[in-house]
Amino acid sequence: MVYENPDGVRIGLEIHIQLNKLKTKMFCGCSTDYHNAAPNTHTCPICLGLPGTLPVLNKKVVEAAIKVGLALEGEIAEETQFHRKNYFYPDLPKGFQITQYDFPIVSNGKVVIEGEDGEHVVGITRAHMEEDPGKLVHIGSIENSKGVLIDYNRSGVPLIETVTEPDMRSPKEARRFLDKFRNILEYLDVFDGNLEGAMRVDANVSVHWGTRVEVKNISSHKGVEKALLYEIMRQKNVIRRGGKVSQETRHYDEGRGVTLSMRTKEEAEDYRYFREPDLMPMRITDWIPAIKETLPELPDAKRARFIEQYGITDMHAKSLTSKIMLADFYENVCAKGVDPKIAATWTADVFLGELNYRDLEISSYDGEKIGFIHAKDPGIKNSIKVSDMVELVNLFAEGKISDRAAVEVIRTMLDAAEEKTPSQIIEEKGLFKAEDDLVTKAIAETIAENEAAVQDYLGGTEKSLNFLVGQVMKKTKGTADAKTARELIIKELKG
Repeated sequence: MVYENPDGVRIGLEIHIQLNKLKTKMFCGCSTDYHNAAPNTHTCPICLGLPGTLPVLNKKVVEAAIKVGLALEGEIAEETQFHRKNYFYPDLPKGFQITQYDFPIVSNGKVVIEGEDGEHVVGITRAHMEEDPGKLVHIGSIENSKGVLIDYNRSGVPLIETVTEPDMRSPKEARRFLDKFRNILEYLDVFDGNLEGAMRVDANVSVHWGTRVEVKNISSHKGVEKALLYEIMRQKNVIRRGGKVSQETRHYDEGRGVTLSMRTKEEAEDYRYFREPDLMPMRITDWIPAIKETLPELPDAKRARFIEQYGITDMHAKSLTSKIMLADFYENVCAKGVDPKIAATWTADVFLGELNYRDLEISSYDGEKIGFIHAKDPGIKNSIKVSDMVELVNLFAEGKISDRAAVEVIRTMLDAAEEKTPSQIIEEKGLFKAEDDLVTKAIAETIAENEAAVQDYLGGTEKSLNFLVGQVMKKTKGTADAKTARELIIKELKG
């Protein structure tokens, strides 16, 4: 099925990625580990833009940019250089930003996503290096601010800005692109997406193939999807009322779920780009072969290997490789000799599903346990050991616990204030599978007590069988195996 794109939606993204795994800033030796620091304590004359200071390029920034370019299947420039982007704003102490203009380090890349009608290629126009400005903290909302505070700790942190082609046709595709792009960056180990400000997105969107509008500084993937949904609706309403969509820059107010006009859209000439005189052009062709050797197995390659090596479904492979830490956790569970297909089901379906239900995000993996943290309340966090998942999968595979009991164990481990093994939880809650005679007794009692349901089932009402199975599970307090109970009831009633 081909997606018709009835509203003529075109979406392109500009994504600013902090290379926050690097220890120092882009042009000075100040630490990038500023997130828990007091304001304006990770600064020096260079990143404050004081007169007479000169930038010294951090070589690791260039290496990281080449890594990203290779992972995006882009072309790496033989020679690249920096420019000054001039604009006056209080978070930019020099009055200009050191960035790249007509010689970006990466161009013509691509990312393959799951689109509205199957696999969909999103082109990457360019990716270039630049420094982060400081952070403005508005007193009140941006719309009615009573004043602005400035924190320059972020000033000079290395960024890669990636610009896509307008190839996305819906907010859902834009969100899927961001999920995939973040996944690639985390595999490369150049970026920690859990830190505030690590990824900021400007979204360009138009409808009916018309004038584009830019929505600035959206901080979350979900926020991008919601902002685009609102902006598409707004533009369609403008056109329906006989108006024209203006080319402008808008701000997304996450609290109200609306976009607000900020200013007319600037063009390149407004920034008066010119070459950065304090930094020489770089020839980097000779760097590429050595950096290519350091590239890890990327998500698509890992997914294909999981399918072939472990015999799991494509759906499970996609889920398991959606986070590098989850993929490593699963592989370590499999390395302990458990059935990889059963481990995939319990890791990708149940464990990941329970995390999503609780709004928990995977935050760490040290080879022994996987950690997770609440998306909105960092104080809520926990972890599960590889050994605990191995034990749980083995107990289920050996038929000692039912699937319902296994789910209860995972839920308990996620919510528990103190660490307990699956066996301890099963023992305390009486979750070991019921003995055969107990199940047989429960089935006999259920049939005797529910004659109407029995007759309905024998008369062809299939859902009555589900009711009878539920009664058996209730009598055995969830310790019976539902599939086995179902088969025994059918045998009892139909011989």
